[in-house]
Amino acid sequence: MRTLISTAFISLDGVVEAPGGEPGYRNSGWTFKDIEFLPEAFDIKGREQTEATAMLMGRTSYEAFSPVWPDMADFADYKMMPKYVVSTTLTEDELVTGWGENTILRSLDEVAALKETEGGPIIVHGSAALNQSLSDAGLIDRYHLLVFPLLLGAGKRLFSATDKDTQKLKLVEHEAYANGLQKNVFDVVR
Repeated sequence: MRTLISTAFISLDGVVEAPGGEPGYRNSGWTFKDIEFLPEAFDIKGREQTEATAMLMGRTSYEAFSPVWPDMADFADYKMMPKYVVSTTLTEDELVTGWGENTILRSLDEVAALKETEGGPIIVHGSAALNQSLSDAGLIDRYHLLVFPLLLGAGKRLFSATDKDTQKLKLVEHEAYANGLQKNVFDVVR
């Protein structure tokens, strides 16, 4: 079974919306505004690229990343990696070329089936709504969280507000940095 890893830049109050400057959100770009950049705090991002063997995203994140990431040196290891997009509306002709194999999955059942295939870890970037659905369905195995010392108030959250049984997490890696960022890696306890 493949490991499904959710990776996120997250504010202390759980917001994940528009960390890199995406338009339409009041606090857009919050990961680099008023926070000193420390390269060591982002080492996990490079590690994710070398450890992951596939990417999973929702339609909105795919539409945001696919025009930009293929040509970015920072994401070179992701270029030819297989991508899976969970969407009920995206069509095959809307998939980009030159960014590895792109496959549309239409349901969480298809995500569960993907996890049963041979291969290494699958990484989930962005995709707030998808993350909530994956978590609620018990499909996420690990979280890589870079927690920013910010309270953003409104915005898309990583975790849903669904009334569900407690989901226990085990902290397997952590570090705090001089700029206030915290790296927290949690395994989901089954």
